[in-house]
Formats: sequence, structure tokens, C-alpha cells
Amino acid sequence: MNFIKNNGAGLLLCLAIAVPSWLLGQAVPVIGGPVFAILIGMIVTLALTKKEPFTAGINYTSKKILQAAVVFLGFGMNLTEILAKGKQSLPIIISTIATSLIIAYILFKALKLRTNNAILVGVGSSICGGSAIAATAPVIKASDEEVAQSISVIFLFNVLAALIFPTLGGMLGLSNEGFGLFAGTAINDTSSVTAAATAWDGIHGSNTLESAAIVKMTRTLAIIPITLVLAIYRGKKADKSQGGDFSLKKSFPFFVLFFVLASVVTTVFQLPDAVTDPFKTLSKFLIVMAMAAIGLNTNIVKLIRTGGKPIFTGFCCWLGISLVSLGMQHILGIW
Repeated sequence: MNFIKNNGAGLLLCLAIAVPSWLLGQAVPVIGGPVFAILIGMIVTLALTKKEPFTAGINYTSKKILQAAVVFLGFGMNLTEILAKGKQSLPIIISTIATSLIIAYILFKALKLRTNNAILVGVGSSICGGSAIAATAPVIKASDEEVAQSISVIFLFNVLAALIFPTLGGMLGLSNEGFGLFAGTAINDTSSVTAAATAWDGIHGSNTLESAAIVKMTRTLAIIPITLVLAIYRGKKADKSQGGDFSLKKSFPFFVLFFVLASVVTTVFQLPDAVTDPFKTLSKFLIVMAMAAIGLNTNIVKLIRTGGKPIFTGFCCWLGISLVSLGMQHILGIW
């Protein structure tokens, strides 16, 4: 009863924003529900004269609901199928992830970026956009404004990729297999990968959508080692600064463990799509709801004023990933 009293108003507000954002995302998938939710949340918060009754529920949604979304995401990961079909793309995936993280680190030093911004843009660019940011943000204790900024940066280059890549792939003479690998490794968010691959299929009468989606899902598995490494690093750094001993139990992101367990359950029991699809849909909706909360906690004026460096970092990561993806295909003889 106390939970409803403390959090009910904020949860209902986030839900009220999430529903139209979800529908808009379905209508305009190249933009996606999470971006609509952040934008609507930032606008609504400007109109809230008394935010205090909503604060607890908004904070609960931006933290706990976001973690629950990552857990449910695991039910869409049949590890056997993904690794069997996606192993050909592993060298390209590993190369592009390493490229993005290295570029983000270099620019973090060169531009004096905030640490969390550099991590979120680097991870979001290299792994799977909003889902990777959703998984990483609680581990590094990123603020809602840092999450909103990173999601906005990733969104910008997702849209550009979805619009440009089908034409670019044709100009470069990519095969259907080559474009599937290119889209799956060089575009961040699933909706934008789907949009680009669907456009390619429409132009060439092919069926690259399935291969691009499998490559994208293989990339998503990198959430597991990345979040665990960041958790250990952050835990050691925090304990060192406080003069204490490192505690793995205290630093371990248990919601990532539940994500892994959900993936294992799906794999071991070979759960059919009829069972896993509702969980995947719920995961996507909860991410939209969490992004509504993050938008409500974000100052849009400050976000625009401080956005230059993260956008430049996102552009460099995106360009680096694209070039490495094409280069690795050429080296491997897939082009």
C-alpha cells in the first residue's frame, strides 16, 4: 500500500507518456518509441509546476523498471541459434565494438568528456543502442540527463544510417550477405537495422532482414561482458577512493545475471516464439516507459547546450564502426 502511495502518481505519469510514445514508435519505427518518450517527457516536465508528488515514481521507473526491461530482453535471446547463425560475423562484431570503445576513450581524454557520457555513447554505438545504454546506465550510476543525451546521440546516427546505408551499400556494390553484415554491425538500434534491411530488400528483391537481425542479436550478447567489466572496474575504483576492499557482491549488477538466466531458460527449454514474443514486447515497452521517466528528469535546455561533444563522439564512433565493418568484410572476402 505504501508503495502505491509513494510511487503511484509517478508510475501513472510515465505510463501515460509511454502509451502514445509506443504507438508513435510503431508508426515511425526509424525514430522509435524510446526517443518519442524522452522528447514528450522533457516537454511535460516543463509544464509540471509541482513535481514532488511524481518524483518517487519517476525515479523508480527510471531505475527499477529500466532494469526489469533488460531482464525481459533476455527471453528473446536463444543463445544456440544466435551463435550458430551469427558466428560468421563475430570477427566483424568484435572489431567494431573494440573500435567504438577505443574512439570513445580517446575522445573522452581529448575532449574532456564526462566519463559516463563517453561510456554510454561508446557502448551504445558499438553494441545495440538503447538496450545497451539501458543495461549499462545502472551499472555506472549514470544520471538521467546522461542517459537522455546518449540516447539522443545514438538516435541521430541511427536515423542517418537507416536513410543512407541502403543507397551507400548499392554504390559500394555490396552483396546481399555483405549488406546484412554491414547493417547488423554498423547500425546501433534494432528498429533502424530493420528499417535499413527492409529498404535494401525492397530495392534488391532480397531477404537480408533475417541475417541483419541475427547479426544484431549476436552483438547484443556483448552486453554481458561489457556490463560485468564495468561493474568490477567501478566497484574497485569506488572502494579504492574510500580506502576499502573491493566487494564483487556489492558491485555485481544482479539484473544482468537475471538477463543471462532468462537467455539460458530460453535456450535450454527451446521456448517457442509464442512464449518469448510477449516478453520481448514487454521489454521494449518497459524501455519506452523508463525513457519517459528519464525525459521527465531531464532539462532540455541544458541537454542542448551541452550536447556538442557527445554528438561529435557519436559521429566518430559511427564513422569508425562503419569503416571497420566494411574493411573487415573486404579482408574476409565477404564483400
